[in-house]
Amino acid sequence: MAFFDSDIVQDEARRLFGDYQQLMQLGSDYGKFDREGKKLYISRMEDVMERYQVFMKRFELSEDFQAKLTVEQLRTQLGQFGLTPDTMFTQMQQTLERMKSELEKQS
Repeated sequence: MAFFDSDIVQDEARRLFGDYQQLMQLGSDYGKFDREGKKLYISRMEDVMERYQVFMKRFELSEDFQAKLTVEQLRTQLGQFGLTPDTMFTQMQQTLERMKSELEKQS
């Protein structure tokens, strides 16, 4: 069975990208959130980033041609911005850590 033919892979991709899109839409109102809302947003974003890392690792470990091609396309796209998947995740985590630090300063 091809990587993308798996119902599990398709379901996780739908859920992951749907959750990410919802958080991105919510994020436009981040400045209007109260302290608890900001904490919840950061927590959910951390959860999605962790799930995304696991999902990408599945692609990297797969022997499926399409999965390998997807990883290479991502690397190429990120490379245009001077990033790798690892640096992308590191920068996302650093951003979330800064957001948490800002919240702590406000208390």
